[in-house]
Amino acid sequence: MDKEELFKKISDELEDKLHFLDDKPEETIISTINALWFKAAGIPISAERAVNLSLPDLTENQIIYLSELIQMRIENTPLAYITGRQNFMEVELLTDRRALIPRKETELLGKKALQLSRELSDPDKKIYVMDVCCGSGNLGITVAYYNPNCIVFASDISQEAVDLTRENINFLNLNERVSANQGDMMEAYDKDEYRGKFDLIICNPPYISSSKVQKMDVEISMNEPMAAFDGGMLGIKIIQKLVHDGPKFLRNAGWMVFEVGLGQGQLIHQLCERTQLFSQIKTVSDGSDNIRVISVQKS
Repeated sequence: MDKEELFKKISDELEDKLHFLDDKPEETIISTINALWFKAAGIPISAERAVNLSLPDLTENQIIYLSELIQMRIENTPLAYITGRQNFMEVELLTDRRALIPRKETELLGKKALQLSRELSDPDKKIYVMDVCCGSGNLGITVAYYNPNCIVFASDISQEAVDLTRENINFLNLNERVSANQGDMMEAYDKDEYRGKFDLIICNPPYISSSKVQKMDVEISMNEPMAAFDGGMLGIKIIQKLVHDGPKFLRNAGWMVFEVGLGQGQLIHQLCERTQLFSQIKTVSDGSDNIRVISVQKS
């Protein structure tokens, strides 16, 4: 059987066996098969990267391995955990069960953070960035990848997530400008040497209410770490802490930028206003006009 025949056979078989999540729009039958095909060939790449590449020839053993990978996907193992790769803002990252899979929607936050880092850049000094709730490290690492003027300090409450972030730092050869440490929110850097030091704080916090976390799609609930989603009873517990504690780590006129859940934008905007800690409060909306990112500048 040649490649085209094998691909069509697999595609026909998967037509009614796969379901796709709205927050992973890059995953389709074609990108899924391509990504699994490359994994079977010993070339792990993301679905987003694989979809536009010509498929390599497979040996008989690799075809058997491909069948095993397909079965894993049918049984709701996330594609990114099977391939070990996820693309975020055109950067290939390592990913596994130790951290949340970076989502396409979070690229709104990543692009805003990168924009702010560039606006803050000065040829005569480095930009100091803190990536809170870093997960796999995708936000801080991507900002550092595109802006060589940035020094990034990442943190996560999960040591496993920190370990994965460190592996991504090594994977992209960013050891000289990005580091990661375990701690709850900004706890890892709650020392005199860090307070008032940062130009930019980035955070993709858990923001789903505890009751909704229990009802998430089985593909998520059976595989991804639930702590990365659970934002407490109303979904804003972590964001409230960030807004309250973050400013003491910012230099004057420094920025903090973070993601919010659907329907939370106006509430969080008002929360930021009430603190009277910020001179500017700005929002970024998605294609459906939902506020998904808030940026605030320290007074």
